[in-house]
Amino acid sequence: MRKKLEGNGLWESSRMMLPEHKVAINEHEKALRQRQRVELDEQEWEQVSRSVTESLQQRQPVTLRLFHPAEELIVSGIVDRVDQMKGRFMVDGEWFAIGDIEGADMEE
Repeated sequence: MRKKLEGNGLWESSRMMLPEHKVAINEHEKALRQRQRVELDEQEWEQVSRSVTESLQQRQPVTLRLFHPAEELIVSGIVDRVDQMKGRFMVDGEWFAIGDIEGADMEE
């Protein structure tokens, strides 16, 4: 005859997960899915700066790829304003951080 506590018997028959553990597991999986910030080199920053400036001065549409922890954020439109002091730019009335730019493409 086998005892219930023998050979991890009690734990084998009662598998439950505490809510705190479930939250911790979900947070860990979310952290694993987060994107890492892309660091642009000097040449890439020059290309981004040129695209933003052309959009601002010549009213040309631009597509900017911005950092977001969960997904790549795409902003398309015409740059309305650039605020160097606060490190931000405006597209269609909405402000974005210049430091979040990961790339830029001029639209045809």
